[in-house]
Amino acid sequence: MATSLKNLSEYSQDKFTDISDKTFGIVVAEWHDDITSVLCQGAIDTLLKHGAQKENIFVNTVPGSFELTLGAQFLAMQEEIDAVICIGVVIKGDTKHDDYINHAVANGLTIVSLKFNKPVSFGLVTTNNLEQALDRAGGKHGNKGVEAAAAAIGMLSF
Repeated sequence: MATSLKNLSEYSQDKFTDISDKTFGIVVAEWHDDITSVLCQGAIDTLLKHGAQKENIFVNTVPGSFELTLGAQFLAMQEEIDAVICIGVVIKGDTKHDDYINHAVANGLTIVSLKFNKPVSFGLVTTNNLEQALDRAGGKHGNKGVEAAAAAIGMLSF
């Protein structure tokens, strides 16, 4: 769904389960850290809002969005981790690098989720420019980190 049609910070919590005993791994790309830090905080705040314990939220960083896949796998392979939330930003540039990274991350995170039978949420902001990324990091389109955390909770409630 196009972000312009939906606020990323709005979600249904009707079917959310109790997550007070769940453990979450968050992997955050350091590239564009001014944006990813806001996305990560949105994810953490959402988890806490719905009952996650602060001591059960583990944040790890990777250099860039391409590395989210391996970071997610490192977290997912830990038995105590119930769900993984991935946070990153890829902004279109002069070349097609964004297409390759976005495709690799989407496929890689799907594979990790299926391999470990755990929710691995896609908190990757993929935009044409910096303004659009800021709009999705607490700006006029909400916070993609909130959406990623809500997706993880929703999948744990499945």
